[in-house]
Parts: sequence; structure tokens; C-alpha cells
Amino acid sequence: MSARDPHRFVNELDEVAINNLIARLESRAQDDVFACLLDNYVVRLVLPPTARVLEVGCGTGAMLRSLARREDFTGKAFGVDQCSHFIDAANKFARAENVSDQLVFQVGDAHKLDFPAASFDVVIAHTLISHVTEPAAVLKEMARVVRLGGTVVIFDGDYASLTYGFPDHGFGHQMDMALANATFNNPRIMRDLPRLLPEFGLTLTAAWGDAVVEIGKGSYFKSFAETYVPYVKRAGLLPAQAVDVWLDEQREAMKNGTFFAACNYYTFLARRT
Repeated sequence: MSARDPHRFVNELDEVAINNLIARLESRAQDDVFACLLDNYVVRLVLPPTARVLEVGCGTGAMLRSLARREDFTGKAFGVDQCSHFIDAANKFARAENVSDQLVFQVGDAHKLDFPAASFDVVIAHTLISHVTEPAAVLKEMARVVRLGGTVVIFDGDYASLTYGFPDHGFGHQMDMALANATFNNPRIMRDLPRLLPEFGLTLTAAWGDAVVEIGKGSYFKSFAETYVPYVKRAGLLPAQAVDVWLDEQREAMKNGTFFAACNYYTFLARRT
């Protein structure tokens, strides 16, 4: 069986698997380190008082809820995701946090957005481009629906850099690659963006990288491993027993303070010209 990115094929998953992904998206958003990565680019956005913002592949809406909570955001934000269960969760969480008046969530396909051209001041793909079927098609749509002079933001990981500490370095490397390939349809797509963006009339205005690292204890990478290791086993990428040993080792390392995991993340800001 080949690896199938669970986010790409989310509509084929059962309810338990979808709920696990919802829990992962929410726990990730609440991680202080990951929240800082969002703030790093939001503070650079110059938004008019009536700004219209679109997040493509919004998941449970955590990023847009964070935006709506900002005192300096007075506009309207829209979130689109292919999974109706994610959209239901996004609406529920928005109501619970009293930010639903500024947010609109709807089911939609990132490859063919149901919005007129030049509809938004800012269009964001926050950990989306690594999952989609055709990254170029999604970039084309993002460029189409942002206004001239508007901003496209793409934030995602370079998952070929994903790594966990493990005593057997050889198997540890195999497990790192298996996790990346089981979880992400496009684990190296961020390396392609400097070449791809100009093809769609997008001029790079800023870009930077951040290393997300946990040493001793794990929270962000704990949730990542526990959510996505089952997909490594399901795809048969490595022997199931060896994968279980690896996961047990990660849990033990977190308990005794010897844990290590890291991944590089990149942010690209581009102007529609």
C-alpha cells in the first residue's frame, strides 16, 4: 500500500481519524512556539480597516480565530476547506470564542476557489501547500483571487528536515522520511516557491525560515508523532513492530527528559503585480 497524505484524502477517513486530525490541528495552534510563527507574519501584513482575508485550507479555523482576536483586525476573514467536518468544527470553535461575526467558513476546493477575481486583500495558505494535489494550481488560484497589490502568504514546513532523536541513527532516518512521506503529499514544496511564484504574477517581498525544536520535553512533536505514526504503519512503509519500538522510545525520552525533535518552517510573502 502506498502512502496517502491524510489531509489530502481527509474526506475518505472515518470519523475517529477525522477527530484525531481536528485534535491535532487545535493542539498545534495552542503550542506557543507554533503560535509565534503565525504572529511573525501577521504583524507584517498591512491591512486596511475593511480588509478581506482568505485562508485556503483553513482546517479548524485556528489561524483565522487568532487573527480575529487581534485588536487591530477590523475586517472580514473567510476560510475554505475541503472537509465539511473541519468546517463544522471551525464554526463551533469560532462561536465558542465569540469571534464568529468576523469569520465565514465554507467547504471548497483550493484548486478551484469559488470567489471572483481580486476579491481579497490577503490570501493565506497556512500549512496547506504541502498537502495539496497540485501546488501550481493552488498558487494560480490564490493569485487570481487576491487584488493587484495584495499579499499572498505561504507558510509551511520543509518536511525533509523533519527529524527525531533515536539511538539507531539509520532506522531513525528511515522513520523521519517515512513520517514525511506518509503525512505530506509535497514534503519539499517550499524549496520550489522562489521559482514558482513569479509564474503567477507574484513578486516575493519577504521570506524567512524558523527552526521548530523541542529538546528534553515534547508537545508539538509529541502530538505529531502520535497522530501520524499510524499512517506510516498503514502504508507499510516500515515494519509495524519496529515503528512501535520507535514510538515507545519517543515517549520514554519525553518522560526522562532526553527527547529531541526538529523541523524547519518557512514563510513567503508575495505581492500580486
